[in-house]
Amino acid sequence: MTLLDWPIFGIHISCPICRRQSPALMLTEAYLCPSHGVFEADPVTGSLVHLDTERCWYPWQGNWYQQHRNPEGLKIEVFQVLDHLHYQGFRAVKLTLARRYEALVQPHLEFQSDWWRQIYYAKPRLYGLPLEFSPVIDADSRWQVINFEFSTEFGPPAYAYPFCTRWDGGFGKST
Repeated sequence: MTLLDWPIFGIHISCPICRRQSPALMLTEAYLCPSHGVFEADPVTGSLVHLDTERCWYPWQGNWYQQHRNPEGLKIEVFQVLDHLHYQGFRAVKLTLARRYEALVQPHLEFQSDWWRQIYYAKPRLYGLPLEFSPVIDADSRWQVINFEFSTEFGPPAYAYPFCTRWDGGFGKST
């Protein structure tokens, strides 16, 4: 067996969905996750595509980053990271989004309606956070792969992130 008999990412990968070890299928450009099925590697684009759902990922520094085609998938990923930050004791103060998503999120941007808020919140907001788009990308930029990043600081959120709370089980209980 030579290296040419294996897909472009090697003899195994970490599944981008569950992170389990997924072996390559010899003489193909595919990997098989025991939980999620077949992923096909594209040697031209360097992407990994889940054949059942057609979701696409790109690798960057040992992690897989899903490339979103609709705003709901991006929203879910943002809220998962916000939830993770919150339970680590941090709050997000700004969201930087990859410029390739500018057209996708444009209808969902929150612009304040009254003049005072437009001056105070000069930048548009997305999901309750001040939003900036990534700089213009070059050929080897990480912004071609990653979707967003947060500027964070220690402490609880200054406001509730919409649709981003865990249920503690304390609601609705009678004491």
